[in-house]
Amino acid sequence: MTIASETVSRSGRPWYHPTFSPEHGVYVMLVVSFLTGAAAAQQWTWATTLALVCAYCGFQAEHPFSLQIKQRRSWKPRFLVWLGLYGGGAIAIALWLLWRSSHPWSLATIYIAAGIATIIDGLSVRQRQQKSVWNELITFAATCGAAPLAYVATIDTLSTSAIALWLLNTFFFSSAIFTVKLRKERTASVLGGIGFHAIATGFVILFWQLHWLAPVTAAAFSIALFKFGLILLNQEWYRNTKIQYVAMIETLTSTLFLATTALSLLPAHLN
Repeated sequence: MTIASETVSRSGRPWYHPTFSPEHGVYVMLVVSFLTGAAAAQQWTWATTLALVCAYCGFQAEHPFSLQIKQRRSWKPRFLVWLGLYGGGAIAIALWLLWRSSHPWSLATIYIAAGIATIIDGLSVRQRQQKSVWNELITFAATCGAAPLAYVATIDTLSTSAIALWLLNTFFFSSAIFTVKLRKERTASVLGGIGFHAIATGFVILFWQLHWLAPVTAAAFSIALFKFGLILLNQEWYRNTKIQYVAMIETLTSTLFLATTALSLLPAHLN
């Protein structure tokens, strides 16, 4: 690769202008997942706040990381600077949380999983496969890792309930992968969506039976099932409606999921 001499990007923005991810749905996913993890911990400490900053910086670092990979043959100063700032901030906080932890392997497990997901995502971007179902599932799972991160950073241990909560968040938000793809004939897969929701429902029921999730917490996944069913019954409208309405549906169902999950996890005196 050759070093690009220009200090202004193609969009006309100088290198010191911050980069921000345009994926507004992922902001919702990150916040909802983190808050469910904090609700499961049943408290909020200064370590919880640091974990939130760490998750946010890690999420923002992905954007310039992907943009730089897409350049292929040149280095863009703006992308490198903000990748370094966001990524450096996330790593610094992550290491500090790891250092003060009495059970470092709990956090280390989350960090390793996030690192693997980042590598896979980078390779997918390189191969122009970032919108494939498998890569989006991995990316969504990594983002929903904010739930166990909040939990472990707060109470310093990783439990089966925290793992089940992470998977519950992943299943819920991954539902949108299959609904949004229904909007385009080339990517639509009704059978794929039905198969995913059937498998996800089976896992959620299993977590409930194992007492890893409380009944009401597990029942929160029914919101995704209800949304998926309504969309299947109204496919013509869903394919042709404005993207703003799709975003409103996803935001509304995410809010309902957060309310149901958080209220089922918080202690009685906070409820």
